[in-house]
Amino acid sequence: MRFIIFATVFLLVMGLLSFFISKRFINKLDISKKSKLFLNIFLLINFLGVIAYMCTRYLVSVPNDLYFLLSLPIGVIFLLFCTTLMYEVLSHLPKIRKDKKRRAFMKKSIDLGSLAFATSITAKAIYNAKQSYIEKVNVKIPNLKKPYNVVQLSDVHIGGLIDQDFIKDIVYKVNKLNPDAVFITGDLVDTDIKFAKKAVDELENLKSKYGTYFIVGNHEYFHGVEEIMAYLKSINIKVLENENVYIGKDNQGFNLAGVYDVFGYRANKFEPDIKKALEDVKDSPTILLAHQPKYINELNNQNIDLVLSGHTHGGQIVPFNLLVRLAQPYIKGLHQHNPKTQIYVSKGTGFWGPPMRLGASSEITYLKLTS
Repeated sequence: MRFIIFATVFLLVMGLLSFFISKRFINKLDISKKSKLFLNIFLLINFLGVIAYMCTRYLVSVPNDLYFLLSLPIGVIFLLFCTTLMYEVLSHLPKIRKDKKRRAFMKKSIDLGSLAFATSITAKAIYNAKQSYIEKVNVKIPNLKKPYNVVQLSDVHIGGLIDQDFIKDIVYKVNKLNPDAVFITGDLVDTDIKFAKKAVDELENLKSKYGTYFIVGNHEYFHGVEEIMAYLKSINIKVLENENVYIGKDNQGFNLAGVYDVFGYRANKFEPDIKKALEDVKDSPTILLAHQPKYINELNNQNIDLVLSGHTHGGQIVPFNLLVRLAQPYIKGLHQHNPKTQIYVSKGTGFWGPPMRLGASSEITYLKLTS
Protein backbone atom coordinates (compact mmCIF):
# COMPACT_ATOMS: atom_id res chain seq x y z
CA MET A 1 0.00 0.00 0.00
CA ARG A 2 2.84 2.40 0.88
CA PHE A 3 4.43 1.79 -2.54
CA ILE A 4 1.11 2.34 -4.36
CA ILE A 5 0.62 5.71 -2.64
CA PHE A 6 4.22 6.72 -3.36
CA ALA A 7 4.00 5.61 -7.01
CA THR A 8 0.72 7.48 -7.55
CA VAL A 9 2.04 10.73 -6.11
CA PHE A 10 5.36 10.33 -7.92
CA LEU A 11 3.72 9.73 -11.31
CA LEU A 12 1.41 12.70 -10.76
CA VAL A 13 4.41 14.94 -10.08
CA MET A 14 6.28 13.59 -13.13
CA GLY A 15 3.18 14.19 -15.27
CA LEU A 16 2.83 17.78 -14.09
CA LEU A 17 6.52 18.44 -14.69
CA SER A 18 6.22 17.03 -18.22
CA PHE A 19 3.20 19.24 -18.91
CA PHE A 20 5.09 22.28 -17.62
CA ILE A 21 8.10 21.45 -19.85
CA SER A 22 5.85 21.12 -22.89
CA LYS A 23 3.95 24.38 -22.32
CA ARG A 24 6.72 26.63 -21.02
CA PHE A 25 9.69 25.33 -23.02
CA ILE A 26 9.02 23.15 -26.05
CA ASN A 27 5.97 25.08 -27.33
CA LYS A 28 7.79 28.41 -26.94
CA LEU A 29 10.83 27.42 -28.97
CA ASP A 30 11.43 29.17 -32.28
CA ILE A 31 11.42 25.96 -34.30
CA SER A 32 9.08 24.34 -36.83
CA LYS A 33 5.74 22.81 -35.82
CA LYS A 34 7.04 19.41 -36.90
CA SER A 35 10.05 19.76 -34.57
CA LYS A 36 7.81 20.80 -31.67
CA LEU A 37 5.57 17.80 -32.35
CA PHE A 38 8.61 15.51 -32.35
CA LEU A 39 9.84 16.90 -29.01
CA ASN A 40 6.38 16.61 -27.45
CA ILE A 41 6.09 13.00 -28.63
CA PHE A 42 9.52 12.35 -27.12
CA LEU A 43 8.31 13.90 -23.84
CA LEU A 44 5.21 11.67 -23.87
CA ILE A 45 7.25 8.53 -24.56
CA ASN A 46 9.62 9.60 -21.81
CA PHE A 47 6.73 9.88 -19.34
CA LEU A 48 5.47 6.44 -20.38
CA GLY A 49 8.99 5.24 -19.63
CA VAL A 50 8.62 6.55 -16.07
CA ILE A 51 5.42 4.52 -15.69
CA ALA A 52 7.15 1.43 -17.06
CA TYR A 53 10.08 1.99 -14.69
CA MET A 54 7.79 2.13 -11.66
CA CYS A 55 6.12 -1.11 -12.79
CA THR A 56 9.39 -2.97 -13.40
CA ARG A 57 11.60 -1.44 -10.66
CA TYR A 58 12.09 -4.75 -8.85
CA LEU A 59 11.49 -7.26 -11.65
CA VAL A 60 14.78 -9.11 -12.06
CA SER A 61 13.56 -10.67 -15.32
CA VAL A 62 13.91 -7.31 -17.11
CA PRO A 63 17.11 -7.33 -19.25
CA ASN A 64 19.73 -4.83 -18.08
CA ASP A 65 19.79 -2.92 -21.38
CA LEU A 66 16.02 -2.38 -21.22
CA TYR A 67 16.21 -1.55 -17.53
CA PHE A 68 18.86 1.08 -18.33
CA LEU A 69 16.55 2.75 -20.86
CA LEU A 70 13.62 2.66 -18.45
CA SER A 71 15.76 4.18 -15.69
CA LEU A 72 16.67 7.30 -17.67
CA PRO A 73 13.30 9.11 -18.03
CA ILE A 74 13.09 10.29 -14.40
CA GLY A 75 16.43 12.04 -14.70
CA VAL A 76 15.57 13.39 -18.16
CA ILE A 77 12.38 15.01 -16.84
CA PHE A 78 14.20 16.54 -13.87
CA LEU A 79 16.98 17.98 -16.03
CA LEU A 80 14.49 19.28 -18.62
CA PHE A 81 12.52 20.90 -15.82
CA CYS A 82 15.67 22.67 -14.62
CA THR A 83 16.40 23.75 -18.21
CA THR A 84 12.84 25.08 -18.49
CA LEU A 85 13.29 27.19 -15.36
CA MET A 86 16.55 28.55 -16.77
CA TYR A 87 14.80 29.25 -20.09
CA GLU A 88 12.04 31.15 -18.29
CA VAL A 89 14.60 33.39 -16.59
CA LEU A 90 16.52 34.07 -19.81
CA SER A 91 13.30 34.75 -21.72
CA HIS A 92 12.37 37.52 -19.30
CA LEU A 93 15.66 39.37 -19.43
CA PRO A 94 15.39 43.00 -20.72
CA LYS A 95 14.74 42.80 -24.46
CA ILE A 96 16.12 44.95 -27.25
CA ARG A 97 12.94 46.74 -28.29
CA LYS A 98 13.98 48.63 -31.46
CA ASP A 99 15.96 46.15 -33.50
CA LYS A 100 13.75 43.24 -34.59
CA LYS A 101 16.63 41.33 -36.19
CA ARG A 102 18.73 41.47 -33.04
CA ARG A 103 15.70 40.51 -30.97
CA ALA A 104 15.03 37.52 -33.21
CA PHE A 105 18.70 36.54 -33.09
CA MET A 106 18.69 36.65 -29.28
CA LYS A 107 15.54 34.53 -29.15
CA LYS A 108 17.03 31.96 -31.52
CA SER A 109 20.29 31.87 -29.55
CA ILE A 110 18.49 31.29 -26.25
CA ASP A 111 16.33 28.54 -27.79
CA LEU A 112 19.21 26.64 -29.39
CA GLY A 113 21.45 27.22 -26.39
CA SER A 114 18.82 25.80 -24.04
CA LEU A 115 18.36 22.68 -26.20
CA ALA A 116 22.13 22.17 -26.37
CA PHE A 117 22.41 22.69 -22.61
CA ALA A 118 19.70 20.11 -21.86
CA THR A 119 21.32 17.55 -24.17
CA SER A 120 24.86 18.05 -22.88
CA ILE A 121 24.07 17.93 -19.15
CA THR A 122 21.97 14.79 -19.65
CA ALA A 123 24.85 13.06 -21.47
CA LYS A 124 27.31 14.23 -18.82
CA ALA A 125 25.08 13.01 -15.98
CA ILE A 126 24.80 9.53 -17.56
CA TYR A 127 28.57 9.35 -18.01
CA ASN A 128 29.22 10.40 -14.40
CA ALA A 129 27.02 7.66 -12.92
CA LYS A 130 29.43 4.85 -13.74
CA GLN A 131 32.55 6.65 -12.52
CA SER A 132 33.56 6.03 -8.90
CA TYR A 133 36.32 8.30 -7.61
CA ILE A 134 38.58 7.98 -4.59
CA GLU A 135 37.65 10.81 -2.23
CA LYS A 136 40.57 11.38 0.15
CA VAL A 137 39.60 12.99 3.45
CA ASN A 138 41.86 13.91 6.36
CA VAL A 139 40.15 13.79 9.75
CA LYS A 140 41.86 14.85 12.96
CA ILE A 141 40.58 13.01 16.03
CA PRO A 142 41.85 14.14 19.44
CA ASN A 143 43.50 11.47 21.57
CA LEU A 144 43.84 9.01 18.70
CA LYS A 145 47.14 7.36 19.61
CA LYS A 146 48.10 6.18 16.12
CA PRO A 147 46.90 6.94 12.58
CA TYR A 148 44.46 4.70 10.71
CA ASN A 149 43.38 4.57 7.09
CA VAL A 150 39.81 3.38 6.57
CA VAL A 151 37.49 3.19 3.59
CA GLN A 152 33.80 4.10 3.64
CA LEU A 153 31.34 2.73 1.07
CA SER A 154 27.75 3.91 1.14
CA ASP A 155 24.53 3.77 -0.86
CA VAL A 156 25.74 1.20 -3.37
CA HIS A 157 22.16 0.03 -4.11
CA ILE A 158 22.95 -3.42 -5.47
CA GLY A 159 20.12 -4.48 -7.79
CA GLY A 160 19.20 -3.52 -11.33
CA LEU A 161 22.14 -1.70 -12.92
CA ILE A 162 24.42 -2.11 -9.90
CA ASP A 163 25.56 -5.64 -10.64
CA GLN A 164 28.43 -8.04 -9.98
CA ASP A 165 30.83 -6.29 -12.37
CA PHE A 166 30.18 -2.94 -10.69
CA ILE A 167 30.97 -4.40 -7.25
CA LYS A 168 34.03 -6.24 -8.55
CA ASP A 169 35.44 -2.92 -9.76
CA ILE A 170 34.72 -1.28 -6.40
CA VAL A 171 36.46 -4.12 -4.53
CA TYR A 172 39.50 -3.80 -6.79
CA LYS A 173 39.78 -0.07 -6.11
CA VAL A 174 39.34 -0.50 -2.36
CA ASN A 175 41.97 -3.24 -2.10
CA LYS A 176 44.51 -1.04 -3.89
CA LEU A 177 44.14 1.44 -1.01
CA ASN A 178 45.21 -1.24 1.52
CA PRO A 179 42.88 0.07 4.26
CA ASP A 180 42.95 -0.86 7.94
CA ALA A 181 39.16 -1.40 7.83
CA VAL A 182 36.16 -0.97 5.53
CA PHE A 183 32.89 0.60 6.71
CA ILE A 184 29.65 0.22 4.70
CA THR A 185 27.10 2.79 5.86
CA GLY A 186 23.81 1.39 4.58
CA ASP A 187 21.69 1.03 1.44
CA LEU A 188 24.01 -1.67 0.17
CA VAL A 189 21.25 -3.98 -1.12
CA ASP A 190 18.20 -2.66 -2.98
CA THR A 191 16.47 -5.88 -4.00
CA ASP A 192 15.64 -9.26 -2.53
CA ILE A 193 18.91 -10.76 -1.31
CA LYS A 194 18.39 -13.92 -3.38
CA PHE A 195 18.78 -11.80 -6.52
CA ALA A 196 21.81 -9.91 -5.19
CA LYS A 197 23.99 -12.77 -3.93
CA LYS A 198 26.44 -12.85 -6.86
CA ALA A 199 27.16 -9.14 -6.46
CA VAL A 200 27.21 -9.22 -2.66
CA ASP A 201 29.58 -12.20 -2.68
CA GLU A 202 32.22 -10.00 -4.33
CA LEU A 203 32.44 -8.06 -1.05
CA GLU A 204 33.96 -11.14 0.56
CA ASN A 205 37.08 -10.28 -1.48
CA LEU A 206 37.57 -6.98 0.36
CA LYS A 207 40.93 -7.02 2.11
CA SER A 208 41.76 -5.00 5.20
CA LYS A 209 43.59 -5.44 8.48
CA TYR A 210 40.55 -5.38 10.76
CA GLY A 211 37.73 -6.46 8.43
CA THR A 212 34.53 -5.08 6.94
CA TYR A 213 31.70 -3.56 9.00
CA PHE A 214 28.13 -2.79 7.94
CA ILE A 215 25.04 -0.95 9.18
CA VAL A 216 21.61 -1.07 7.55
CA GLY A 217 20.12 1.85 5.63
CA ASN A 218 16.47 2.56 4.95
CA HIS A 219 16.42 0.53 1.71
CA GLU A 220 17.35 -2.70 3.48
CA TYR A 221 14.03 -2.46 5.34
CA PHE A 222 12.18 -2.62 2.00
CA HIS A 223 13.66 -5.98 0.96
CA GLY A 224 13.85 -8.16 4.06
CA VAL A 225 16.29 -6.58 6.47
CA GLU A 226 16.65 -9.76 8.53
CA GLU A 227 17.63 -11.88 5.52
CA ILE A 228 20.07 -9.25 4.24
CA MET A 229 21.85 -8.96 7.60
CA ALA A 230 22.00 -12.75 7.96
CA TYR A 231 23.55 -13.19 4.52
CA LEU A 232 26.16 -10.50 5.09
CA LYS A 233 27.16 -12.20 8.33
CA SER A 234 27.56 -15.48 6.43
CA ILE A 235 30.25 -13.92 4.22
CA ASN A 236 32.21 -12.56 7.20
CA ILE A 237 30.94 -8.98 7.17
CA LYS A 238 30.37 -7.73 10.71
CA VAL A 239 26.90 -6.21 11.03
CA LEU A 240 26.73 -3.62 13.81
CA GLU A 241 23.28 -3.82 15.38
CA ASN A 242 23.19 -1.09 18.01
CA GLU A 243 26.58 -2.32 19.22
CA ASN A 244 30.27 -1.53 19.14
CA VAL A 245 33.60 -3.19 18.52
CA TYR A 246 37.17 -2.09 19.15
CA ILE A 247 39.43 -1.44 16.17
CA GLY A 248 43.14 -1.70 16.94
CA LYS A 249 45.32 -3.22 19.63
CA ASP A 250 46.76 -2.35 23.03
CA ASN A 251 44.33 0.53 23.60
CA GLN A 252 45.83 2.40 20.66
CA GLY A 253 42.74 2.14 18.51
CA PHE A 254 39.18 3.43 18.57
CA ASN A 255 35.63 2.31 19.31
CA LEU A 256 33.48 1.65 16.26
CA ALA A 257 29.75 1.82 17.01
CA GLY A 258 26.84 1.28 14.65
CA VAL A 259 23.10 1.85 14.91
CA TYR A 260 20.07 0.78 12.92
CA ASP A 261 18.58 3.37 10.57
CA VAL A 262 15.94 5.86 11.72
CA PHE A 263 13.52 4.19 9.26
CA GLY A 264 13.23 1.55 11.96
CA TYR A 265 10.93 3.93 13.86
CA ARG A 266 8.43 3.74 10.98
CA ALA A 267 8.94 0.01 10.45
CA ASN A 268 8.48 -0.64 14.20
CA LYS A 269 11.51 -2.93 14.23
CA PHE A 270 15.28 -2.64 14.32
CA GLU A 271 15.15 0.87 15.79
CA PRO A 272 18.37 2.79 16.51
CA ASP A 273 19.48 2.87 20.14
CA ILE A 274 22.58 4.95 20.78
CA LYS A 275 22.78 4.10 24.47
CA LYS A 276 22.89 0.39 23.71
CA ALA A 277 25.35 0.98 20.87
CA LEU A 278 27.79 2.68 23.24
CA GLU A 279 27.58 0.20 26.11
CA ASP A 280 30.97 -0.72 27.58
CA VAL A 281 33.01 1.34 25.11
CA LYS A 282 36.67 1.70 26.01
CA ASP A 283 38.34 4.95 26.99
CA SER A 284 39.35 5.70 23.40
CA PRO A 285 38.00 7.86 20.55
CA THR A 286 34.64 6.72 19.19
CA ILE A 287 33.41 6.60 15.59
CA LEU A 288 29.67 6.08 14.96
CA LEU A 289 28.16 4.63 11.77
CA ALA A 290 24.65 6.03 11.22
CA HIS A 291 23.08 5.87 7.76
CA GLN A 292 21.16 9.17 7.74
CA PRO A 293 22.95 12.40 8.72
CA LYS A 294 19.89 13.62 10.62
CA TYR A 295 20.49 10.96 13.26
CA ILE A 296 23.17 13.27 14.62
CA ASN A 297 20.35 15.43 15.99
CA GLU A 298 19.39 12.55 18.31
CA LEU A 299 22.80 12.53 19.93
CA ASN A 300 22.98 14.40 23.22
CA ASN A 301 26.06 14.27 25.38
CA GLN A 302 27.45 11.04 23.97
CA ASN A 303 31.22 11.05 23.68
CA ILE A 304 31.40 10.61 19.89
CA ASP A 305 34.29 12.01 17.87
CA LEU A 306 33.17 11.23 14.33
CA VAL A 307 29.90 10.18 12.67
CA LEU A 308 30.02 8.53 9.23
CA SER A 309 26.80 8.74 7.19
CA GLY A 310 25.47 8.52 3.65
CA HIS A 311 21.86 8.44 2.39
CA THR A 312 21.86 11.84 0.63
CA HIS A 313 23.86 10.84 -2.49
CA GLY A 314 25.13 14.41 -2.30
CA GLY A 315 21.87 15.31 -4.03
CA GLN A 316 22.87 13.02 -6.95
CA ILE A 317 21.59 15.50 -9.55
CA VAL A 318 21.88 19.23 -8.87
CA PRO A 319 19.86 21.20 -7.92
CA PHE A 320 18.06 18.29 -6.18
CA ASN A 321 20.54 18.77 -3.34
CA LEU A 322 18.54 21.87 -2.35
CA LEU A 323 15.51 19.66 -1.70
CA VAL A 324 17.56 17.10 0.22
CA ARG A 325 18.76 19.93 2.45
CA LEU A 326 15.16 20.32 3.70
CA ALA A 327 15.31 16.83 5.25
CA GLN A 328 18.98 16.44 6.21
CA PRO A 329 21.29 18.78 8.15
CA TYR A 330 24.29 17.90 5.96
CA ILE A 331 24.43 16.86 2.30
CA LYS A 332 28.06 15.90 1.72
CA GLY A 333 31.56 16.31 3.07
CA LEU A 334 33.14 16.86 6.47
CA HIS A 335 31.50 19.14 9.04
CA GLN A 336 32.19 20.16 12.64
CA HIS A 337 28.78 19.54 14.20
CA ASN A 338 29.76 20.73 17.67
CA PRO A 339 33.04 21.25 19.58
CA LYS A 340 33.34 17.49 20.14
CA THR A 341 31.71 15.76 17.17
CA GLN A 342 32.51 15.84 13.47
CA ILE A 343 30.38 14.23 10.75
CA TYR A 344 31.34 13.04 7.29
CA VAL A 345 28.58 12.45 4.73
CA SER A 346 29.44 10.32 1.70
CA LYS A 347 27.97 11.19 -1.70
CA GLY A 348 27.45 7.46 -2.20
CA THR A 349 29.25 4.79 -4.16
CA GLY A 350 26.39 3.81 -6.49
CA PHE A 351 23.20 5.57 -7.49
CA TRP A 352 19.45 5.22 -7.08
CA GLY A 353 16.79 5.62 -9.76
CA PRO A 354 18.14 7.18 -12.95
CA PRO A 355 21.73 6.17 -13.78
CA MET A 356 22.77 9.82 -13.58
CA ARG A 357 24.97 12.00 -11.40
CA LEU A 358 25.53 15.70 -11.84
CA GLY A 359 27.43 17.85 -9.37
CA ALA A 360 27.78 14.91 -6.98
CA SER A 361 30.18 12.23 -8.17
CA SER A 362 30.13 8.66 -6.87
CA GLU A 363 32.82 8.16 -4.27
CA ILE A 364 34.90 5.58 -2.48
CA THR A 365 35.87 7.49 0.63
CA TYR A 366 39.46 7.09 1.88
CA LEU A 367 39.60 8.51 5.40
CA LYS A 368 42.98 9.23 6.95
CA LEU A 369 42.42 9.38 10.70
CA THR A 370 45.13 11.19 12.64
CA SER A 371 45.49 12.80 16.05
